[in-house]
Amino acid sequence: MTSSASETGFDDRLARRNAILLASATALAGANATVIFATAAIVGSILAPDKGLATLPISIFVVGMAAGTLPVGWIAKRFGRRAAFLTGATAGIITGLLACFAVVQGLFSVLCLATFFGGFYQAAAQSYRFAAADSASPAFRPKAISWVLAGGVFAGVIGPQLVTHTMDLWQPYLFAASYLFQAAVAALSMVILVQVKAPPPLPLNTPDMRPIGEIARQPKFIAAVICGIISYGLMNFIMTSAPLAMKLCGHAVTDSNLAIEFHVIAMYAPSFFTGALIARFGAERVILAGMALISAAAVAGHLGTTVPHFWADMILVGLGWNFGFIGASALVTETHRPSERTKVQSFNDFLVFGTMVVGSFSSGRILTDFGWDMVNTIVFPLVFIGLVALFSVRRFQSRQLA
Repeated sequence: MTSSASETGFDDRLARRNAILLASATALAGANATVIFATAAIVGSILAPDKGLATLPISIFVVGMAAGTLPVGWIAKRFGRRAAFLTGATAGIITGLLACFAVVQGLFSVLCLATFFGGFYQAAAQSYRFAAADSASPAFRPKAISWVLAGGVFAGVIGPQLVTHTMDLWQPYLFAASYLFQAAVAALSMVILVQVKAPPPLPLNTPDMRPIGEIARQPKFIAAVICGIISYGLMNFIMTSAPLAMKLCGHAVTDSNLAIEFHVIAMYAPSFFTGALIARFGAERVILAGMALISAAAVAGHLGTTVPHFWADMILVGLGWNFGFIGASALVTETHRPSERTKVQSFNDFLVFGTMVVGSFSSGRILTDFGWDMVNTIVFPLVFIGLVALFSVRRFQSRQLA
């Protein structure tokens, strides 16, 4: 570490190295999740005792994410980031093995258990973005976060293509081989994660550490959480329903796989420059752009149910997620001190993914009972809430300056 880095506590060279490694790990973790989103609702519709439960495995995946955030934060705080990462990747291996067993044995409950472990893996993977920012200077921090998420571009290709080329390899068990490859991808990520040089865990108690309640009352933190919930929640809500909606509309599985592929690429491709946009225009403006794109996605969903309409919906909501979620993540890093980072970041993710559970559990029922139009209609009032939260922060800041 250079002397200037030693004096400031920042080391952008280390942050860049970690960001590249964690971007690679994000690609593999994202591929693991993409396999679930591309297949779980379809397999669920075959194995579930009630068709309304078809998307339950994906909802359980979100439960796993919510349930994993605080344990992952505790492991990172107690034993270091790397230990938390490897614990998550182990859960990813278990995911693939259990899902394969569920398909071969026809066990819906085991499929749900598998996706729970998949969610836990994603809880650990979500912390990659914050880990890259640990040693970064304030100027480089948004770029470090966006670099890590840029790895998801490759997830958008690896996951759907893995499903397309392996789903029929183990006849008559649709997707069984895909799940075995999913486990192998998680094992490969462990090889990358052991090379991450994260800062050592900070002391459990430091004089400048504030209670979580005091941090959570900051208007900026509240807005960051609300916008993170809305951007991630609406993306998940639409993505959970889309493969099943396409099947109900008579479209081929290969078309829905492409929808997922285009969607995931759209989620992560802007990450190559989102950090620079945040550094130039501020997190709030980038989040606003994300909310506008999510609204545009819902409009596309209302215009028709052809394959291009589904693709447009999925691409736009992916772009909106990128600006909204990365912007919200950058906003979170402005609300805590270094000694508070794992506590605040895991609490933020717990709130985001915990709230997502509601939307994820309801998406399948809303789709089957009210149709694809209703899935898209729900977007508009939630985006309005996000806009109110953002403008409240600006108003609060204006009052402080007055």
